[in-house]
Amino acid sequence: MASSAMIPTCISSSKDMQVDIEKNQSHVRCQWVLNPPEPPSPWRMITDSVEKSILRWRKNFSTLGHESWARVMFSTLQRIFPILVWGRSYTATKFRKDLLAGLTIASLCIPQSIGYATLANLDPQYGLYTSVVPPLIYAVMGTSQEIAMGPVAVVSLLLSSMVQKLRDPVFDPIAYTKLVLLATLFAGIFQTAFGLFRLGFLVDFLSHAAIVGFVGGAAIVIGLQQLKGLLGVSHFTTKTDIISVIKAVWQATHHPWNPRNFILGCSFLVFILSTRFLGKKKKKLFWLASISPLISVVVSTLLVFVTHADKNGVKIVKHVKGGLNPSSIHMLDFNNPYVGEVAKIGLILAVVALTESVAVGRSFASIKGYQLNGNKEMVSIGITNIIGSFTSCYVATGSFSRTAVNYAAGCETLVSNIVMGMTVLISLQFMTKLLYYTPTAILASVILSALPGLIDINEALRIWKLDKFDFLACLSAFFGVLFASVEIGLLVAVAVSFSKIIVISIRPGTETLGKLPGTDLFGDVNQYPMAVKIPGLLIIRLKSALLCFANATFVRERIMKWVSEEEESMDDKGNAISQIQFVILDMSNLVNIDTSGIAALEELHKSLSSHRKQLAIANPRWQVIHKLKVSNFVNKINGRVFLTVEEAVSSKIQC
Repeated sequence: MASSAMIPTCISSSKDMQVDIEKNQSHVRCQWVLNPPEPPSPWRMITDSVEKSILRWRKNFSTLGHESWARVMFSTLQRIFPILVWGRSYTATKFRKDLLAGLTIASLCIPQSIGYATLANLDPQYGLYTSVVPPLIYAVMGTSQEIAMGPVAVVSLLLSSMVQKLRDPVFDPIAYTKLVLLATLFAGIFQTAFGLFRLGFLVDFLSHAAIVGFVGGAAIVIGLQQLKGLLGVSHFTTKTDIISVIKAVWQATHHPWNPRNFILGCSFLVFILSTRFLGKKKKKLFWLASISPLISVVVSTLLVFVTHADKNGVKIVKHVKGGLNPSSIHMLDFNNPYVGEVAKIGLILAVVALTESVAVGRSFASIKGYQLNGNKEMVSIGITNIIGSFTSCYVATGSFSRTAVNYAAGCETLVSNIVMGMTVLISLQFMTKLLYYTPTAILASVILSALPGLIDINEALRIWKLDKFDFLACLSAFFGVLFASVEIGLLVAVAVSFSKIIVISIRPGTETLGKLPGTDLFGDVNQYPMAVKIPGLLIIRLKSALLCFANATFVRERIMKWVSEEEESMDDKGNAISQIQFVILDMSNLVNIDTSGIAALEELHKSLSSHRKQLAIANPRWQVIHKLKVSNFVNKINGRVFLTVEEAVSSKIQC
């Protein structure tokens, strides 16, 4: 009997010992939280970053110091010109594939370049110039294997819509061209600076949703602008908003116009779209869709020449200046009164062009399974545009349509860009006279055929399903471009994206946590309905990385509202479910806190204390607990700081 009576006593004492051990361990872990090393100051973080950069460069130079000057020079050149790296393993098999791909994208590039130049209100040869030098420069400096460099529709429209407000391209084409070249230079300088100073995050100010809406709206505006070429209208509005364009088209239809332009352009537009549809259905015929624009230009030019249709009202390109890219350094005028405005235009063009090119490069790099160096890519595109501005080129970037064709054609390296550039150069040298009779309606049809790929309705619907705020940014950019202007649409998209960030910052979410059955984990009771709330405890997780002046008051009021709602909640019999005694704040998401945030926590502590409730903190981050200790807030809550929510709950239950 005595031995049996001692059994529960022993079990009871062992349980007490286990509780004591757990309490001691919990106390030790609390000390881990309360006594970490002092976090680095902002100045220390900056100096450490600089020191690491210096050490990295010193290490690189020290390894090079044991090598010859020739080896050091070659290693440096390899960093600047990646072609020296991958070119060493280049083979004849790769060249055959690159040759085919280069010729294929050249056949697409020639008619597109002429069309995009007219879209930018420049002479046709400037589009061809932009398809020669930029691809050659990018081929030796670029990091993407698939990007096809050259003029693109959105940048061409953006350029013309902004620069023509400074100089009229019809009445003063030389001054207009000078401003375009200067804007190209500024764009290249900004792009290079973004890469050198690792400012690529600036490109991210244009969110994915904003880009989808912006590009879609720009595609519709571009399409409406091409009605000038399809209808053969001589005088057309320079505005880009849809109301002005439709009004101009309506007025044009009430004046004498030649239907031959419309019939010719629509016929070849149907042909190009048909070949594109066929190429999608049968992958082996992708080349047919690629060369169909060039076939359209050649056939239509021959038709006009043989039938003398130009004498019967069909509008033609007429003179296209041939030869190598002329130097344009003398056209870069820094003394004109619009330098400041042109610099702003260059900045906008730099961001838009980089956004498109980097997005295109990353998408195809992920398909092929390699990493694209964003900063190097920005530098290469920037230097490409700087040199381009010296050689009569306007802003060039990675084209999605030509890059897709380049990839489908089986390109292996950037040699395909070299083949494309040399092919366009040969065309400039020997074949520009053949373009004299090219109908402007065909150039319009070539541009129109490229627009369906820019309007991504499926992606817009996907954005609607995923994030309504992102969809608002998408719509804002879309309608801003359509009903205001290209640049206003861009600014509206950026403003809406920033508004989303601000709203999330000043109205951060809070969630009530409950214990998940069978685990030591705590989850949102709305996300996990099976989560069990602990009687007498209210566990709240802050869903913000920063508790600051912008959101501190909102968070404090929200927590007090949670407390009131919990205490007012009744069961089926009308009795209060629980009386809150402890409020535990899970700060695992909180990265930093400022003085306003600390003041809000102090006010929260006072409010809870006045209602005989206690406040505890779980899992604070390094900077947060440091500031709470310095401000003496930890002492004010009697050191109730815990490593995990589970330990905080266990401590309160034991109390």
